[in-house]
Amino acid sequence: MGRDKGLLDFGGVPLILHTARLIEPLVAEVTIVGSPRRYANLGLHVIADNVQAQSRPDSTGYGPLAGIATALGATHSPWNLILACDMPYLSAKWIDWLLSRALRSRGKAVVPRTERGVEPLAAVYRRECGAQIAAAFARGVRKVSDVIEELRVDHVYPRDWRAIDRHGLLLRNMNAPGDYEEARTWWTTGRVNKSEHVTQPPRTPKQKRRSAPRRRK
Repeated sequence: MGRDKGLLDFGGVPLILHTARLIEPLVAEVTIVGSPRRYANLGLHVIADNVQAQSRPDSTGYGPLAGIATALGATHSPWNLILACDMPYLSAKWIDWLLSRALRSRGKAVVPRTERGVEPLAAVYRRECGAQIAAAFARGVRKVSDVIEELRVDHVYPRDWRAIDRHGLLLRNMNAPGDYEEARTWWTTGRVNKSEHVTQPPRTPKQKRRSAPRRRK
């Protein structure tokens, strides 16, 4: 993309902030893993990627595996939702469904699998996965999908959420400028429920919340 995908503008608001506000009612705390300097103006809790912080604070060369290991190493919550910052088609309804599925799961992670393969950056992980992921990273593993094969994973499939995602867009991300333009067009003309995304400037986040879904009874 040539620039930070999470800061791409959607209706005057960075995408990463839209995503944060989308999930905020569904989880105990929202945390960004990345450069605190880069995201300082968003009004969100940001923690530095441990691997990047130990070398070049603004580096983006270590990939998502280091970010997942950092997130799971910092959390106190048993279940943790991990989302990429470049998924403009996510919906609160699907995320709520995924979190509910995780709370019923006996696996260490609940990970979607589509025709493209596993989708580890729209998944839910138990806290104890952090040590295993960090160990794999230390061995030189860099692909999240390689580590997923080592975990006890509960896979979910498009057929499981077909009623929520009739057009098959939910897990589509942006890798090139054309993807961004397509997503912006969809935001302008194609969204069914525009109330799921913010149109206002950031507000002060609530304090002392944790990054696991609230347990429903």
